[in-house]
Amino acid sequence: MVARNSRRELFFLAASLISLTLALLGLTEANSEGDALHALRQSLSDPDHVLQSWDPTLVNPCTWFHVTCNQHNQVTRLDLGNSNLSGQLVPELGKLQHLQYLELYKNEIQGTIPFELGNLKSLISLDLYSNNLSGKIPSSLGKLKSLVFLRLNENQLTGPIPRELTAVSSLKVVDVSSNDLCGTIPVEGPFEHIPMQNFENNLRLEGPELLGLASYDTNCT
Repeated sequence: MVARNSRRELFFLAASLISLTLALLGLTEANSEGDALHALRQSLSDPDHVLQSWDPTLVNPCTWFHVTCNQHNQVTRLDLGNSNLSGQLVPELGKLQHLQYLELYKNEIQGTIPFELGNLKSLISLDLYSNNLSGKIPSSLGKLKSLVFLRLNENQLTGPIPRELTAVSSLKVVDVSSNDLCGTIPVEGPFEHIPMQNFENNLRLEGPELLGLASYDTNCT
C-alpha cells in the first residue's frame, strides 16, 4: 500500500512539473511575441492612439486591441488597417511564428518590407497595400507556403517580382499594381491565374514573360 501511494504521488508530481513547464514555455513565447509587437509600436507614429492598449508589462499581448490570439495565447492576427499609422515596419515581426493575418493596409508606413517576414510560416494574408513602402519585394516571401493573399499595391516598391513567389502554390491573390516594379510578369505557378490588372501602373514592368527567352530581370534593379 505504501509503495502504491508513493507511485501515485510521483505520478502527480511528474504531471504537475510537466504542466508547469508547458505553462512557462507558453509564457515565454507570449512575452517574446509581446516584445515583437512592442518593437513595432515603438517604430510607429500613432496620432489616433489606436495602440494605446499595447502595454508591454502585461503577461501577454492577447488583451491588446487589434491583436487576436488562439486558445494557446499565440498571436494569430494583427488588424491595423486604415489606422493613420506612420513610421516603419520592424524585423521583429518575423518572430510572430503563429501569425496568419498581417493587416497594415491604408496607412502611411514607409521604409522597406523586412526580409524577416519570410519567417512567418503560418501567414495566410499579407496586406500592406496603400502605404509608402519602398525598396524591393523580399525574396524571402517565397518561403511562405501557406500564403493565399499578397497585396502590396499602391506603394513605391522597386525591382523585379521575386521568382521565388512562383513556388507558393497556395497563392490565390497577388496585387502589386501602382508601384515602380521592373522586369517581366511571371506566368508560372499561381501567377498563371493572376489577372493582368493586378500588375498595372508599373511603368517599367513588362510582360507577361516568354519562357525560355532572355532573362526576365535584364536592366532591372
